[in-house]
Amino acid sequence: MSIKDQNNPYFQDDEILSAEQDLPAEIKEKKKTGTLKTGYTTGTTATAATKAALYALLHGKTVDSVIVSLPKGQTAKIKVAWTKIGRGICTATCIKYGGDDPDVTHGAEICSTVSLTANPGVIEIDGGIGVGRVTKPGLGLQIGSAAINPVPMKMLEQAIREVASEWLKASGVNVIISVPKGEEIAKKTDNPRLGILGGISILGTTGIVLPYSTASFAASIRQSLDVAIAMGSDTVVLTTGGRSEDFARELFSTLPDHCFVQMGDFAGYSIKQCAAKKIRKSIIAAFIGKLTKMAMGVKQTHVAGSHVDMEFMASLAMQCGADEQTVEQIRHANTARHVSEIVTKYGIQGFFDLVCKKVYDQMRDYSNKEVEIEVIMFEFDGSVIGRYPT
Repeated sequence: MSIKDQNNPYFQDDEILSAEQDLPAEIKEKKKTGTLKTGYTTGTTATAATKAALYALLHGKTVDSVIVSLPKGQTAKIKVAWTKIGRGICTATCIKYGGDDPDVTHGAEICSTVSLTANPGVIEIDGGIGVGRVTKPGLGLQIGSAAINPVPMKMLEQAIREVASEWLKASGVNVIISVPKGEEIAKKTDNPRLGILGGISILGTTGIVLPYSTASFAASIRQSLDVAIAMGSDTVVLTTGGRSEDFARELFSTLPDHCFVQMGDFAGYSIKQCAAKKIRKSIIAAFIGKLTKMAMGVKQTHVAGSHVDMEFMASLAMQCGADEQTVEQIRHANTARHVSEIVTKYGIQGFFDLVCKKVYDQMRDYSNKEVEIEVIMFEFDGSVIGRYPT
C-alpha cells in the first residue's frame, strides 16, 4: 500500500507529523521568511558523483560540477569535490549537503567508482565500503543487496544513460558507490536496528532534503515496523529514546532486537502506524515526563512543544486519595520528576499506574482500539513503577 493512500488516514504522514512537530525558534523564523536552505539526498549526491566519474572516464577530463535530473522533473547542480582517473577506471566524489536540516550524513564524502565492461547495454550498480548491506526482510530490498533504495537506483541508471548512451551500444557500465566514513555514520542512524549493516543507505524519493521535514522520521518508524512484521513478530515495544529502550530490553529480554522501535516524541503517529500495519500489540515504555504528556493527550511530547500540567497531575493524586497538603505540593512542583519524588515520599498508592492507564486510554483512541496496548513507566534506575494493564 502506498504511504500516501488517500483512503487510509493513517498514512497522511505530513499532516499528522507536522501537526505534532515543534521546531526551534530560529528554524521557525527561517521557515516563516522562506530562508530555509534545502539540501540534497544521498541518492542525488551519489548520482552526481557517478555522472562526474563516468564523464571523466569516457572523455579523459574532469568537471567541477554536474547537472543531476531529479525524480519530479527538476534538476540540481552539484559540485564535484575531486576526481581520479585511472586505467579503465575512474572515481569521483561529491560532498553530501543537508542544507539547514540536522542530517548526520551532512558533509559526508559520497564516492562513485565506474568502469566499462564487456556486456553491452548492461548497467551494474552495487555498494562498496560504507554502504550498508540488507540482512533483514521488510525493507523492499533483496537480502544481501546494497542498501541503495529504488528511486536513487533509477536516478543512477538515468544518469549513466545520459552520459554514456552511445558507449552502452558496445559496452556495459559497472558502478560502485562507497562512503568512506559510512560505517561510522550509520551508528547514528536506525540502520543497525533495521538490519542494514556496514554503512549508510543511499536514500531519497525526491532528490531534495527539505529542512526539518518529518518524512525521514516517518519513514524510520514505518521501516522499523515493517521489519518487525517481516520477521514474523506481532508485538513491538515503542520507546522514546535510548535510555528507555535499554531498560525495556532488560525487561523484555526474550523479544528480538527488531521488536524495539524508537518513536521519539511522535507517540500519536507511531501508534496509528501500528494500527495501520495490523500490529497485534504495542508496549509503550517511557519515564514519567513523556508518559504524563501522553496521558494529557499530547501526541508530540517534545519538551519545547508541550508542558506537563501540574494541575492535571494534582487531579490524579486526588483520585488516588492524596491529602490536600500533598496535592498542593504537586500543584507547585517544578517538573514531572519532582512530582514522582513527592508521590514516592508520601506513598500515594496507584498514582503511577493511573498515569499509565490514562496513556492507555489515549493510545487506544488514537489506534481506533485496533491495537492491544500495554504501558510501562520506568523509574530513572530502570525499575518499573507503573504499569497498565496491571
